[in-house]
Amino acid sequence: QVQLVESGGGLVQPGGSLRLSCAASKSIFGVVVMGWYRQAPDETRELVGTITSGSTKYADSVKGRFTISTDNAGNTVYLQMDRLKPDDTAVYYCHIRDVNGQQYWGQGTQVTVSS
Repeated sequence: QVQLVESGGGLVQPGGSLRLSCAASKSIFGVVVMGWYRQAPDETRELVGTITSGSTKYADSVKGRFTISTDNAGNTVYLQMDRLKPDDTAVYYCHIRDVNGQQYWGQGTQVTVSS
């Protein structure tokens, strides 16, 4: 059973930066897309961005501030978050989908942007 382990969340002041990491416990065959979602209190989970074969897409709310990348092996996905705003406060989840449609989720990591 593959597990996704997230790290890097925490408390940061507005305008600051954080980098989230998500590592798979073992290699996943046939990864189609890797990405990040977030869920704020009393809100539905929303897509932050995805990376597919090196090509990235982002939600309008984070475009130009957040960057998704992977390691060379494709087993770890990162979310670099710059110029953070209080509205970015949420639990962040990494997500991977493989060629067979199998989906994997991280356990979630809290990001709080507050002065």
